[in-house]
Amino acid sequence: MVKSKYQSVLDLGQELNIQNGDVSEENGVLKIKGTAKTQYEKNLLWDKIKAIGGENPSDIKADIKVADTSVYARHTVKSGETLGKIAKQYYGDASKYQKIFSANTDILKNPDMIHPDQELIIPND
Repeated sequence: MVKSKYQSVLDLGQELNIQNGDVSEENGVLKIKGTAKTQYEKNLLWDKIKAIGGENPSDIKADIKVADTSVYARHTVKSGETLGKIAKQYYGDASKYQKIFSANTDILKNPDMIHPDQELIIPND
């Protein structure tokens, strides 16, 4: 069963609260449709698909749309996080913290002072 092979992708889709989700199986190919909140969440799903099926899987077709293309992601600050740590999570590069700071100057006055529960915009790279 292709569906059981990709079950962790379906679980992630539920965890991310993918909207308008639809899953079907046809001739051994799993077809997934839905809308992710942000590009980052779409990328998370694709990373999971590729981790299971390889770079170009032939047994799964995914049509994932993005609801909000104006931002890369939205991030709620957790205790102990820094802008550098958040930049590393989303961009793979802590030095890009300045991009996040610039996109959030309406709520951040100092890149070294962020607080739990602030919702930050993570801009498109």
